[in-house]
Amino acid sequence: MSERSFVMLKPDAVLRRLMGKVLTRFEERGLKIVAAKMMEIPQELAKEHYEEHKEKPFFNDLISYITSEPVLAMVIEGEECIDLIRKMVGATNPKEADLGTVRGDYALDMGRNIIHASDSSESAKREIALFFNDSEICKYTMPDESLIYE
Repeated sequence: MSERSFVMLKPDAVLRRLMGKVLTRFEERGLKIVAAKMMEIPQELAKEHYEEHKEKPFFNDLISYITSEPVLAMVIEGEECIDLIRKMVGATNPKEADLGTVRGDYALDMGRNIIHASDSSESAKREIALFFNDSEICKYTMPDESLIYE
């Protein structure tokens, strides 16, 4: 079943010029990028996005970091893509992430872990709605979809 996930390349990915390498991984896997925008996240949006962490000691540092430089926010689509993207991204702590995952290959520190990806269908819907209007999400068919999906 086709679903959508919210994915954000964080400031460390942008500043280290890793966006293309990460996007290539998703595209080569057969996933479809249906929305993308470079943006500087306002404080209020960052707080709303990371609301679940507001009582944690790292919350202020997280907000400060995610608003410090531009990010690349995206909506990625594919069959059961939320779990697939989470596997491709790797463990939140890069020291525990398998080699071959985005974090396992490009990150070393928990506070600079390159990427955010929705962890559930509910989170994806909420996060997509925070960052994108319906009119910003493209609907199209890839010419090779019949080669990717049965």
